[in-house]
Amino acid sequence: QVQLVESGGGLVQAGGSLRLSCAASGRTFSNFAMGWFRQAPGKEREFVAAFSWSGGSTYYADSVKGRFTISRDNAKNTVYLQMNSLKSEDTAVYYCAARPRYRNYGDHHDYDYWGQGTQVTVSS
Repeated sequence: QVQLVESGGGLVQAGGSLRLSCAASGRTFSNFAMGWFRQAPGKEREFVAAFSWSGGSTYYADSVKGRFTISRDNAKNTVYLQMNSLKSEDTAVYYCAARPRYRNYGDHHDYDYWGQGTQVTVSS
């Protein structure tokens, strides 16, 4: 089992920045690969960013590439999502998730464990 707790969401003006954190407990990062997803009202949950199985590579949705950065601190069992140059269309509930290492990074169905989500609202 893995427990995930997100924090760091809030209200920010367009062009601003936020850093989301995801603290994991239970089984360690070595057994799972981590990712971030988001879901806006009335929309499907969509992929934002993720680590590869090895952790050596990162992947991003085209909509956030160049603005968002996923990172992690293994000693703290924490994954981060640094979000810069935020836009109103980034408004959503953001979730971190953990998937077994042999699954694909971009499909939320491949993730077994989810946090409760944190709201990010970008005002224009």
